[in-house]
Amino acid sequence: MIDPARTIAVVGGAPVVGRDIRHGLDLVRAVRDGLPVAVVQHLLDSGRLTAGEVDRVVLPRKTLANRRKVGSLTPEQSDRLMRVARVVALAEDTFGAQPKAAAWLRRPTTALGGERPLDLLDTDEGAREVETLLGRIAHGIAA
Repeated sequence: MIDPARTIAVVGGAPVVGRDIRHGLDLVRAVRDGLPVAVVQHLLDSGRLTAGEVDRVVLPRKTLANRRKVGSLTPEQSDRLMRVARVVALAEDTFGAQPKAAAWLRRPTTALGGERPLDLLDTDEGAREVETLLGRIAHGIAA
């Protein structure tokens, strides 16, 4: 299980989110309220996701453009974004560095049926599969 503060750090932390996240319930409230669109921009600026990846696993470009006008994501979009951020944070912790995690997330993996881990993050079940595999890797269990 990844610490909510670590997940929030992936999207820019309190300065970008606009509130302090100390516990899981703080994160639940932030997601329910709708995260600011700036969290998506932080993911893009930090190189953790490309625009195409955001389009595939978080929300379509046109929708993102519309949400920029509003200033915040919907709760559902926020939830999808935090699912991706949680897995990115877990991968970074597992591999010890952002570049190593980024490479792993983008490489087809036999343990995931030849899928790229990042491509599975568009569903909750896919994210669970990736998280399970990361847990196995972290514990030295053959993947």
